[in-house]
Order: sequence, then structure tokens, then C-alpha cells
Amino acid sequence: MYSKGSGVSDEQGGPIHGARRGPSVNENATAAAVREMFAAVAPRYDLLNHLLSLGLDIRWRRAAVRELGSVLEQAGSRVADLCCGTGDLSFALAARSHGRVWGADFCPPMLALARRKAAARQLPVPFLAADSLSLPFRDESLDAVATAFGFRNLADYGRGLAEMWRVLKPGGVLAILEFSRVRWPLFGPAFRFYFRFILPSIGRLVSGVAGPYSYLPDSVNRFPDQDALAELMRSAGFRNVRYRNLTGGVAALHLGEK
Repeated sequence: MYSKGSGVSDEQGGPIHGARRGPSVNENATAAAVREMFAAVAPRYDLLNHLLSLGLDIRWRRAAVRELGSVLEQAGSRVADLCCGTGDLSFALAARSHGRVWGADFCPPMLALARRKAAARQLPVPFLAADSLSLPFRDESLDAVATAFGFRNLADYGRGLAEMWRVLKPGGVLAILEFSRVRWPLFGPAFRFYFRFILPSIGRLVSGVAGPYSYLPDSVNRFPDQDALAELMRSAGFRNVRYRNLTGGVAALHLGEK
């Protein structure tokens, strides 16, 4: 079931701008720190995604692909997966597409892994080095834009949404799959304990890097909740904005149309 949502502030009632990494609030510094962080975990990124989510990340991506099915099945459709990382969502989209799918990310080690995976799977998905705040696609050139667990890391959410709006055709669809606020009362406290204390320890042990998996729960805590993200999308011009909670709100899938 989808909810329409309301509200436009973070958990503390403050304004929502974008991700913050490190002591600086400078947008360029944040972007550089996020890029460096993902480069450090790239070799173990896929393993940790599946391990730490107990495989649920695969189901969540499939849910996003199902929602974009009517677009993907149009002959000649053009779809971009932004903040694509190692390409898992790109591949899931391409497997159903009757047109073209691109992946885009600004972290070279992630892109290198995505290209190797594409070659191994013999999937013709081009992977572009691109910042989601300045996309290489023409105005109104895409039928859908999707992003999975990457929007949260943008240094400026408003600019990111504006770029997604720019590259979408009229009637095009935006899908944002992202960690969100758990809405199941009994499950919530247990999940928050796992997310804040256990997940960072496992991530540090497997990846050999401490920072990224401490950043993850902090970044989710700072990120707009379901209703606030829906309102940000409306403010950027998207219509028929709605969201669906996945696994009680551990993740949420937001959809909007240009």
C-alpha cells in the first residue's frame, strides 16, 4: 500500500539540505569524503550489502523494478540508475528492459566493479562516471530515473531532485529506494539496536574499514523520513508522489512523476 505523505523537516525539526560527512558542511568536501568512503569499501561492498541486510536488499531492488515494469517494457525506453555503485539495480532493470539502461556513479572503484560484473553477465549496460548533482543526460531524455541507497548520500537533495526532474521526459517516473524509519512498533527498537551497534561492528570486521559503517546509521538518522522525502519530491515539481514501506519501513520506495 502506498501513502501520500506530508511534512518537510528532519527528525529534529530542522531544515533538510543534504548529506554531511566529516566536520565540514562544504558540499565539495562532503562529496569528496563520500567518494573516498565508498572507494575504501568497494571490494567488499556487495558481500556486506547482502550480509548486513540478510539478503533483503535483493528483494527491495526487485520491488523497485516491478514498479517500473510498465516503463521498462516499452520498446526503446531509456532508464538511468543513479548512484549505481556496483550495478545491482542497473542489472535488475536491464534484465526487464526493452530499451536501454545506464548506470551512473562518481566513485571509480565502484564503476570498475560494475563494468566487470556487466562483462561477466554479458549485459550491455554502459556505466558512466557522473555526479548526480550534474548529470550527463540531455533535458527530457529519460523515461525513468531510479536510485537505490544512494540518494541519501547526495550533498544537496534539492539539487539532486532538480537534476532528476530535468532529465526526465514529461510523464517520466522517478523511483527512490532508500533506508527510512521503521514503523513496526515491536520490531523498531530491536532493529535500531542492530543498526547502531551490531551492523557497524560487522561492517568494520568484514571490510577492514571503520568509517563507512559508522556513517551508515548516522546518515539514515539524518535523512528525511518517508513523509518528509515525499514532500521534498513534491517541492521539486513531482506529482502523484507516494511511497511504500518495505520490511516495516527499514527501507521505503518513493515514486513520483514529472
